Amino acid sequence: MHSIKKILIANRGEIAVRVILTAKRLGIKTVAVYSEADKNSLYVGLADESFFIGSSEPHLSYLNQDAILNAISVTGADAVHPGYGFLSENADFADKLQNLGIIFLGPKPDSIRAMGDKIGSRLLVSQFSVPVVPGYEGEDQSMERFKLEAMKIGFPIMAKASAGGGGKGMRRIESIDTLEECILSAKREAISSFGDDRILLEKYITNPRHVEFQIFGDSFGNVIHLHERDCSLQRRHQKVVEESPAPHFPSELKQKMSSAAVQAAKAVSYMGAGTVEFILGESGEFYFLEMNTRLQVEHPITEMTTGLDLVELQIRVAEGGHLPEIPPQVGHAIEVRVYAEDPSNHFLPSIGKIHAISFPEGDGIRIDRGVQSGSEITIYYDPMIAKIIVWAETREKAIEKMIYALDETIVFGPISNISFLKALVDSDGFRKGQVSTHFIAEHESQLNLKANSLHTRLALAGIASSITNELDPWEKLNRKGHQYAP
Repeated sequence: MHSIKKILIANRGEIAVRVILTAKRLGIKTVAVYSEADKNSLYVGLADESFFIGSSEPHLSYLNQDAILNAISVTGADAVHPGYGFLSENADFADKLQNLGIIFLGPKPDSIRAMGDKIGSRLLVSQFSVPVVPGYEGEDQSMERFKLEAMKIGFPIMAKASAGGGGKGMRRIESIDTLEECILSAKREAISSFGDDRILLEKYITNPRHVEFQIFGDSFGNVIHLHERDCSLQRRHQKVVEESPAPHFPSELKQKMSSAAVQAAKAVSYMGAGTVEFILGESGEFYFLEMNTRLQVEHPITEMTTGLDLVELQIRVAEGGHLPEIPPQVGHAIEVRVYAEDPSNHFLPSIGKIHAISFPEGDGIRIDRGVQSGSEITIYYDPMIAKIIVWAETREKAIEKMIYALDETIVFGPISNISFLKALVDSDGFRKGQVSTHFIAEHESQLNLKANSLHTRLALAGIASSITNELDPWEKLNRKGHQYAP
C-alpha cells in the first residue's frame, strides 16, 4: 500500500479548497496550481505550496498538461487530484501520470476512455443489461441514415454529440422537416467544443427526471453505490439544484436503478469515484444517460446524507484500501449553486469584484466556495460563487433551512442568482417534488417575477455595505504557503 504524501490539485476554485481541507485533516501536504487570474485566489493561500502555471486562458494554464507535469516535477507531488472539469476526464493525462508513477485520484485511463464516448458507452453498458434510451449510434453518419433511423425511433428526438458534455452539441428535433438543420447545428458545436462531430440519436423522453447514483470502485474489483441524487432542476442542461434522497422514489425502483449503476461501473472495471446518470420517465421507466468518471459538483449532498468524506475515500482507494460497507441514507440534503449571473437577462454571466460576501452558519448548513471578499469573477472561468448545502431530518425541514440560508447569504458586487434560487426552492412544484428537467424553462418567467431581482439586489447592497472582512471566517484560513512564481 502506497501512502500519499503530497497532492497537487490540477484545478481551481471551490473544488481546490474542498480537496485541500480534507488533505489537511489527513496530514497530507497540498500544492495549488494557479493562473494569472487566480494569483490572489483563496485556494492558493490555503495550500501548503502554490505553483504558477500560465496565463488566464484555460488552454494556457489549467488545460496545459506540460505546465501541470512540470509543477508536479518541481514540487515533488506524488499524487494529483483533478477536481472536475479541465483535465479530470482526460485519459491521455491520466496515462502520462501513470507512466510517471504519479497516483491519479480518479479512475484508470481505460475506464475514462470507455465512458467518455457516448456511443461506445451505450453499446458497452447495454451488454450488461443496463437499459439505454432507444436510439441510433451507428457508424453511418449520413443524413439519409439519420432520417431513416429517426422515423424508426419516432419524434421528438434528441441529437447528441458522442464526445459531448455540459449540454454542448445537443439539439431537440421535433419533426423530419427540422432534422437536417438540427443535426448540422449539433455537429458544428460538437466539432468546435470536442473536436469530434459524431452524433447519436435518442428518443426524447417527455417530462423526464434526472436521477444519478454515486458509485465507488476499489482495486480489488468491488463496486458499491452510495445512494441517489435527483438533479432534475436544470437550465440548458446544466444542474441548478440537487437533492438526496430523490423525492417520490419507490424502494423497488431504487433497487433496480442502483443495481444498473453498479453493473455499468463493473462493465469498465471501475476504480474510484464516479456517477452513473439516468433519465427517469413518468411511468417509472429508466435509461442509462452517461457515466461521469470523476467527482461531481453535487457530491456534498451524498456526504451530508451518508457521513462519508468522498475525497478521503478517493485517497484511501487510490492508496490500495478497501471500500466501506454501504452506509444508510440519513435525513435529506439539498444543494444550490450560487452563480454570478443575471436571471432577469437570460442568465448572462456577471463579472467584477466581490466587494463583500457573507454566508450563514449553523447546524446542517455547509458552504463550499473558492471566493472571498475582494475576489474577482472573471471572463475566463465558470462564474460559480459558491455551493450552499443544507441537511435536515426531513425534506420539508431541509427546504425551510435552504430558504433561510439563501435569505442570509449576501454577495455585494456582481449580480447573483440568489433570489432566483430562493424562488425556485420555494415554488409549489419543488415543494411537492413535481419537477422535471424542463421545470425551469417552463416556469422561468414566473420564477423571475417572484424573485424580483432588482429589489433583492438593492436590499442586499444596502446590507452588504456595512460588512467587513472580519465577518468572513474563511479569511482566517487565507495564509500564504511557499509559492513558486515568476
